[in-house]
Amino acid sequence: MTDKTTTNEQVGDEVVANGEVAARESAAAGLQDPRSDLERERDDYLDSLQRLQADFENYRKRVARSSEESAARAAGDVVSKLLPVLDALDLAQAHFVGVANEEAAAIDQSRALLLDTLAKQGLERIDAVGVAFDPQVHDAVAHVPGDEGDDEQIVEDVLRAGYRWKGAVLRPAMVRVKG
Repeated sequence: MTDKTTTNEQVGDEVVANGEVAARESAAAGLQDPRSDLERERDDYLDSLQRLQADFENYRKRVARSSEESAARAAGDVVSKLLPVLDALDLAQAHFVGVANEEAAAIDQSRALLLDTLAKQGLERIDAVGVAFDPQVHDAVAHVPGDEGDDEQIVEDVLRAGYRWKGAVLRPAMVRVKG
């Protein structure tokens, strides 16, 4: 019996062989490895989820920005297609200068209504006379010699108004430059 007690041990309520005790101890030590493996796997999944959430948030912002830019471009296209209408109304108004009749009043009202509506949306008219020539906003189609010793180029006359749409030049003003 002494052989059996020397080769067997009591583990809890069980009596097991010495070889089995060693196997159980190594399995118990191995329990920490699967737990740490699970913790590492959990952390990897958490990192992946956080990256996925950040990617989705960036995607959402990019799509919203793209949608806003597309809408602004479409509005700018519509406004640029309306510029010939504004030009026609400007010509009609110039034709009726000094005439007080119903047609002239109707043209003035239509032109003012269209300009006011577009101005509220971001259209700005470029038609100042007497300002320094700026090739970014002016298209010089005629040149008049200036005074001696004056090197500055000044807008003498606006032949066709230019327009900005939300700060960007939609169409440069056609001008006659002096200087």
